[in-house]
Amino acid sequence: MNFAAHASHFKDIDVTLLGVVGKDKYAEAIMDSISKLDIDKNHIRIDERYQTANNMTYLTESGDRYYKDDSWNGKILDNIVLNYNEIKILSRSDVVFVHFWASCFSQVVELKETLGFKLAVDFDVYRDFADMERFAPHVDFFMISGSEELLPKFKELSNKYRCLFNVSLAERGSVTYFNGQEFKVQAVKVERIIDTTGCGDSYHAGFVCSYMY
Repeated sequence: MNFAAHASHFKDIDVTLLGVVGKDKYAEAIMDSISKLDIDKNHIRIDERYQTANNMTYLTESGDRYYKDDSWNGKILDNIVLNYNEIKILSRSDVVFVHFWASCFSQVVELKETLGFKLAVDFDVYRDFADMERFAPHVDFFMISGSEELLPKFKELSNKYRCLFNVSLAERGSVTYFNGQEFKVQAVKVERIIDTTGCGDSYHAGFVCSYMY
């Protein structure tokens, strides 16, 4: 949803949000937060059997996030299988953005091969390189939260696969590799950090939409 919210600010880019919510205060808060954004929300499922997924986020004094063992409640998202209507939407899309942890991730990868859309994936803090490399041939925008010591590995992967490997480095900016070439971008300095929630998603939306635009 954060990705869709920021992508919707790009002129002439149509954004459709797919997902599932319950029928509760969390769903109301979510839908209210995006009510004025230029996003097609007509295909969001409602599943009254479960509570809308929610993650209790805690903040340090400096604005950094942290979570506790019982923060996450996401049973509603555990076994998503895209239906006919959702697959049809993907077939008309130029780019599909999905999180690596999504339960429908493997299905989306399979659909990419038959439907031909470009695929952007947020691998977050995943670190199993052998597993990630399995998906590299199918991904167009490979996004990951990383650190400097990971950069040589992604440069190596970029020589093997025609994919944009983008490594975000928080306050140190980001590095992108394509065909073995390295592209560095410094982070924008801010006076005071209040909350880092959604920073990665907004950056990914800006990166992907700017590239496609």
